[in-house]
Amino acid sequence: MLASVTERAREIGIRKAVGATRRKFLFQFLIEAVTFCIRGGAFGVAVGVEGAILLRDSFGWRAMLGPTSVNLAFVFAATVGILFGVWPARRASSLDPIEALRYE
Repeated sequence: MLASVTERAREIGIRKAVGATRRKFLFQFLIEAVTFCIRGGAFGVAVGVEGAILLRDSFGWRAMLGPTSVNLAFVFAATVGILFGVWPARRASSLDPIEALRYE
């Protein structure tokens, strides 16, 4: 997310110049971070389920995933998204519009 903020400096500068508030930036980047992390969490759960099936079929092990572990994975992914989305969002909202528009 920090790289996203850096790469989109011009967009941020334009939005700030036309009146976007700190709250709007925080909301935008938090939604992006949580969405990205939830998608990653879904991918991780899919890989975990496939791994459990592979272990069960290959070695005869009793590997299974319960709903608690799946829910925990999604909660963890969302928490990571929120925690690591706040800092870039605050950084984006504090950029000076003129400096952001000059950034290349």
